[in-house]
Amino acid sequence: MRGLGLAFAALLVSAGLAAHAQPENLLPPKHRAAVPVTKAPAKLPAKPPAKREAGAPRLAWPTSGAVIARFGAPVKGLPNNGIDLAAFAGMTVHAAAAGKVVFAGKEPERFGQLIVIDHGNSWVTAYAYLGKVLVKEGQTVKARQVVARIGKSGEAKRPGLHFELRKGTAPRNPALYLPIRL
Repeated sequence: MRGLGLAFAALLVSAGLAAHAQPENLLPPKHRAAVPVTKAPAKLPAKPPAKREAGAPRLAWPTSGAVIARFGAPVKGLPNNGIDLAAFAGMTVHAAAAGKVVFAGKEPERFGQLIVIDHGNSWVTAYAYLGKVLVKEGQTVKARQVVARIGKSGEAKRPGLHFELRKGTAPRNPALYLPIRL
């Protein structure tokens, strides 16, 4: 969970998308006593699968920018849990697959303006460092629907998009699920 960001992980749990991650493990120690313990968390795999998993959503590229940081590449001493795409401010961001928006707004830890879309069967995509969010929580979106505009928020040093794919809270390499670009 360390690379996930406490607030991001907590919102997945609160949305019911990460049943195996208990809220008390996502909060700073001084706040843990206020959260009731219900059951022990399940063990996560040591590393994400290296090939596409059955039942995963078919993804489209969320924006047209080039990949500038790969999945797993070190970022501030931690592995990148997604991919980073270069883009100009104002470019559109599209839903990678159809689903329901479970979070749309500011994530206080590091992602800035963030959208999280639930695609069913515990598959979730996240779009971070956005300039403008164009959808609302609870909204159903179609694949390739415009959901945001590129910007620079959170810890972003320049306009671009941080894109993640997760099975529950476990990161998956989006490159294995996106179509090959020519």
